Amino acid sequence: MRLKVTPRAGRNRIERLAPEADGGVALKVSVTAAPEDGKANAAVIKLLAAEWDVPKSTISVVLGAADRRKLVQLAGDPAALGRRLEDWLARHLAEPAGARGRD
Repeated sequence: MRLKVTPRAGRNRIERLAPEADGGVALKVSVTAAPEDGKANAAVIKLLAAEWDVPKSTISVVLGAADRRKLVQLAGDPAALGRRLEDWLARHLAEPAGARGRD
């Protein structure tokens, strides 16, 4: 999954899907952690794991470790993960932007 990450935000939250220049979409994620020593990446993984109800160990940043644009990979059964993410996106997109988040 593609992410657009904003470090040093006011609170940890998953805001919305954002269009990408290539026609794809990215999930916009804000975290309070600074982009130093992997702290922001760790905060992103922690937030995603909590929101998606998966172990942190199943999420890894595969591209963009030092960039705001990231590609994260989820380990596990692709079909089950796909259903879980589709359900989460359907619930999340039904809420107002910025409504979900964990501090």
